[in-house]
Amino acid sequence: MLVKINKIQHPRSGNFFLMAGPCAIEGEAMAMEIAEKILTITNKLEIPFIFKGSYRKANRSRLDSFTGIGDMEAMEILKKVGKRFNIPTVTDIHTAEEAAIAAQYVDVLQIPAFLCRQTDLLVAAAKTGKMVNIKKGQFIAPESMMHAVNKVKDSGNNTVMVTDRGTMFGYQDLVVDFRGIPTMQSFGVPVVLDITHSLQTPNQKSGVTSGKPEMIETIAKAGIAAGVDGIFLETHTDTKNAKSDGENMLLLDKLEDLLIKLVKIKSAII
Repeated sequence: MLVKINKIQHPRSGNFFLMAGPCAIEGEAMAMEIAEKILTITNKLEIPFIFKGSYRKANRSRLDSFTGIGDMEAMEILKKVGKRFNIPTVTDIHTAEEAAIAAQYVDVLQIPAFLCRQTDLLVAAAKTGKMVNIKKGQFIAPESMMHAVNKVKDSGNNTVMVTDRGTMFGYQDLVVDFRGIPTMQSFGVPVVLDITHSLQTPNQKSGVTSGKPEMIETIAKAGIAAGVDGIFLETHTDTKNAKSDGENMLLLDKLEDLLIKLVKIKSAII
C-alpha cells in the first residue's frame, strides 16, 4: 500500500517504504549526516524514505536519562532536514497541545505505543491534517488497533498508518506476532514493522533498556516476507555513544547491506 505523503520519493518503485533515523535528535550535524547517508542508499535502491528523529524522549525509565537538546531546537533541525533533502520527516508527540506545534515542523506525527489509546492526543494529531502514525501498544491486540485508527478517521483525517513494535512477553521481553500484519492491513491503512524497538528488553534493573540488535536482520526479513508496507528502524553512526537507545539501534554502516537483502525479498514475493 502506497504512503500518500508529500515529498515521498520513489512512490512507484514497488518497494516497501523506510522510516529511519536516530532515536533522538542530538544535534544538527549528526542529523544531517545520518539523513544524507540514508537518502543516498534509498535513492540507489529506489526505496521511499521518511526521516525519523524524536525531538524529545518523554518515556524514560530514569530521571537522569537523556531526553533531548530542547524541543524547539530539535524541531528546527527536523525542519531543516526536510527542506535540505526534500524528504518527509516524522517525530513523536506526547500531548494534545504538542500536535499543532510539531505539525509546523514535520510531515508525519507519531503516536508513541504507550499513548495509542489517548483519545485527545489522537484527535489533536488528526486535526492538524498531517499523516498520523500510530504505534501499536505492547499491551494491545492487533484487532483492537482498529479503534485507534477510527479515532483519527472519524476526526476527519484518512491519512493514517499503524506501526507494530512487538508485544510484551513476560516482564522483560517482546515478541512479534506476524499474524498482526494482515490483521491491521485489513483496516485499509499501511502497516509498518518497527524492527529495532521490537527487539528491546525493557524493565532492566539498571533503568536502561537493553536490546538484541543481532536479531535486526532476522526480524526485518520476516517482516518483508510477511508483507509489511513499511519498515521502521533507528540507526546511528556511533551506536555505542548514542545518547538514547544505543543498544537497540542499527549501526548506519550496516544499513545498505540490510536493505539490499530486503529489496531482494520484496521482489521475490511481488
